[in-house]
Amino acid sequence: MKPQFLKISIVLSAIAIIFIARLAYLQLFTDRYALNAANTSIKTEYIIPQRGVIFDRNGKILVGNQPAYEISFTAALLKPDFDTLDFCNLINITKADFINTITSIKSEKYYSKLTPMTFMKNISREEIARIQEIIFKYPAFSIVSRPQRQYEVSTSGNLLGYTNEVNERELKKDSVYYLPGDFIGKTGIEKSYEHVLRGEKGIQYIQKDIRLRSIGSYKNGALDKEVITGKDVTLTIDYDLQRIAEEMLVNKQGAIVAIDPTNGEILALATGPDIDPNLFSGPAKTRNLYRLQMDTIYNNRPTFDRSLQAAYPPGSTFKLLTAAAALQMGVMDENTRFPCGGGFNYRGLRVKGHGGADPLIPAIQVSSNCYFSYAFIAIMNKYPGDPSRGVNEWKKIMSSFGVGEFLNNDLAVGSKGRIPSGEFYEKRSGGKKDWSSAYTMNGSIFNGMGQGDVLLTPLQMASSVAAIVNRGWYFTPHIVKSIDGNPNPDPRFRVKHKTLVEPKHFDPIIKGMEAVVLRGTARSLKSNDFTMLAKTGTAQVPQGKDNSIFVLAAPADNPKIVIAAVMEHAGFGATWAGPAAAIIAEKYLTGDIKREHLYNKLVNASFMPEYKRQWVVELKRKGLYKEPNKDSLTLKTIEDRLKLTTDTEKKKQLLFKRDSIVQKLKNSAAR
Repeated sequence: MKPQFLKISIVLSAIAIIFIARLAYLQLFTDRYALNAANTSIKTEYIIPQRGVIFDRNGKILVGNQPAYEISFTAALLKPDFDTLDFCNLINITKADFINTITSIKSEKYYSKLTPMTFMKNISREEIARIQEIIFKYPAFSIVSRPQRQYEVSTSGNLLGYTNEVNERELKKDSVYYLPGDFIGKTGIEKSYEHVLRGEKGIQYIQKDIRLRSIGSYKNGALDKEVITGKDVTLTIDYDLQRIAEEMLVNKQGAIVAIDPTNGEILALATGPDIDPNLFSGPAKTRNLYRLQMDTIYNNRPTFDRSLQAAYPPGSTFKLLTAAAALQMGVMDENTRFPCGGGFNYRGLRVKGHGGADPLIPAIQVSSNCYFSYAFIAIMNKYPGDPSRGVNEWKKIMSSFGVGEFLNNDLAVGSKGRIPSGEFYEKRSGGKKDWSSAYTMNGSIFNGMGQGDVLLTPLQMASSVAAIVNRGWYFTPHIVKSIDGNPNPDPRFRVKHKTLVEPKHFDPIIKGMEAVVLRGTARSLKSNDFTMLAKTGTAQVPQGKDNSIFVLAAPADNPKIVIAAVMEHAGFGATWAGPAAAIIAEKYLTGDIKREHLYNKLVNASFMPEYKRQWVVELKRKGLYKEPNKDSLTLKTIEDRLKLTTDTEKKKQLLFKRDSIVQKLKNSAAR
């Protein structure tokens, strides 16, 4: 090849390489052509589906939807001649607000020029009607219909849960479906059944002309995706029971759980304090959520679901499980008598108790601490010199009842509680294999009475009692009965779990529970309308007054409902938790509250003074307590009285007093 042709070839090749490199740069390393193709010619619009409606078991709507609107922003569609002031006037914001919002959007981790990002939320229908006539002039902004939840009830906030914008962790977990600004179930049913309730977004590809005007669907909608509305969910909850349980928990901390022992359906799942779910909707949602999460005064913690997350010493209600394990392990039978009389004495450990040297049924009837302490000693001593082996066998039996384990159900939160192992006590005793003579053993004996190191959630208490009254089997407690009218397809809830205790061993335990109601610690709660099986519990706690605990199954011959009630720092089980459980059973079985005096007693009772006392003690211990201003307290009392009195003369006196205190406080502040 001649030199001049070689030079020309080299020059042409260089030009070609430069051209190809530039073209590759524009197509691969900039978004200029991608933006034109994806946004200038074709605009992707998402249609947000309605979430499924949540019903109670009787068809009552608990959670529905209401129309809500927002404006989205797609940076790729922002024209160079965009009139900022004109747009700000349209949506009633300042230019500074506009700039700050756009800056905030662009700083988000998942920001993309191609992705519609939320610009403004919670726009009224009236405003949208005004805006939508003109917003076409600003192709970078679109109106998005994003339905919001509408709560038809004013209780059960923890049970139902709430939706809110996806966070970074949730976007990483499912970036295929969720985009920034999308809503997702955060707690409760909304979280555990998110994929059922949310539906599937619709997608429309809209073709644009050179002036960004819509000229129809791309490829006649062949690539569009139909929106799929979320599926309706029917809960197992009976809202009448749920509401009554929550009313009885006002000004109390605790929980009431009711389940159907024949199928594991949860009939009530109440926690105190309760949350009004309407706080989860509207413009004040974020502020309300923060306030609820920060509410720890008097150990309130309203977002902590005590029915599922709180693990309590079960007190004497656990004696039923102690008996079942001891019978199965063969360390006693229903006629076994232990040396009881005036309490329990063993190696320096003394515990007050009831009953004498009685067999099992009377021991359950009177809730003998002595009897069940000896029963647990027998469990530990089954294998002489190796108490860990006996405790581990006991723990295995307990696990078969679903205690000390996660229940593997369809609820968003839960706790597995605690059933200690032999290794737990070996570690406590400094690694001794035989800790039967150590102080550790004395501490472990309390397990037989439901104190010691045993912890159960209220749901576990109810489920384990269901296993007892079913004579050794139970279904996993669950909260959803049907989806879109079809039975819940989850196979977990059709498995009949069998305990490691033989059916024959439950007969004396059930007879003991019947004796508790007929002539024992719960005889004051006996009903004329139905028979009951029950066990009282009064669990000692270090903070102060005992926890009141009660478990109940009714009717006695064929239980259709099992209830566990816990009221923190309330006192005796039969005095507070017992009446609450009895009222729930009465309402469910008879359709009415017949013993209104019990219901009124619970509704009007408040344990807040005890919670306040404990709170003050804790603050003083930490050196954080400050004496309240007496004038401020007096002022609040006066304001309360003003609301109640209709006497003109009294009002004048109270107003004079109030004005005097207000002036005094102002003078004090000025100084």
